[in-house]
Amino acid sequence: MKISEIMSREVRTVTPSTTLREAAEIMRQADIGALVINDNDRMSGVITDRDIVIRGVADGLDLSTHINALMSDDVCFCYDDEEVDHVAKNMAQIEKRRLPVVNRDKRLVGIISLANIATCNTDKLSANLLRSVAQAH
Repeated sequence: MKISEIMSREVRTVTPSTTLREAAEIMRQADIGALVINDNDRMSGVITDRDIVIRGVADGLDLSTHINALMSDDVCFCYDDEEVDHVAKNMAQIEKRRLPVVNRDKRLVGIISLANIATCNTDKLSANLLRSVAQAH
């Protein structure tokens, strides 16, 4: 099965100048845990709800701080035509709960999460992925 068959196609993007408060509000309204940072039509980073809480609020950053101050700029991603099993194993190795999905032209087309994989995969693969990622946090 290909990633394109199970990924979420609705990806919320924000700019590096988005504030922590704005990012948190977008996540709350959309009921999502990650936003892709789009800088001049280029995927320049990802910010998660965990980033906001652990590296923002817990460190005492003001909620008007721009997300570029704490976004993850080493963006890991996968391709929409990759096999789910391969991507799941990669996510476990790199201990990521979500990955942006791009097409072969490197255009953002979706996002894949543990939940997407858990709904379509074998119990063993899903359990291994969840165990690997959970140990990282």
